Amino acid sequence: MNIAFFLLPKQEVACVTMDSTLRQTLERMEFHRYTAVPILNRNGEYAGTVTEGDLLWYMKESGGAVTFENASKFLLKDVPLRMNNLAVSIDADMEDLINLAKVQNFVPVVDDMKRFIGIVRRSQIIEYCEKFVSRQSQESL
Repeated sequence: MNIAFFLLPKQEVACVTMDSTLRQTLERMEFHRYTAVPILNRNGEYAGTVTEGDLLWYMKESGGAVTFENASKFLLKDVPLRMNNLAVSIDADMEDLINLAKVQNFVPVVDDMKRFIGIVRRSQIIEYCEKFVSRQSQESL
């Protein structure tokens, strides 16, 4: 099955850039109620995923230098990312998506020039698997 069917397009995805401040990142995550968002570089390529944990650990490890009050003075590109969430090509198959969804809440999707074009949510992949299993069960009856 073509994964484009499951794609939530870039325009509908809450993303941040490497040059975003910590405050902008926190506010975007809070507004959309997400615990993780994709990071894009200046060329629109997928650069990683930042999580609430990444931001909290960065603030904790700053020894008090980074606070919510001064978070607009610090850039996201300086925050170490603890997870290496991988992207797939738009040409990937469902098996690739399923393997990544086991450890990622969403799977970033890139085009053939490595530009970010959207995500596939884990919930959509699980729904697909549920329907597949249901069909298999009905056929075996």
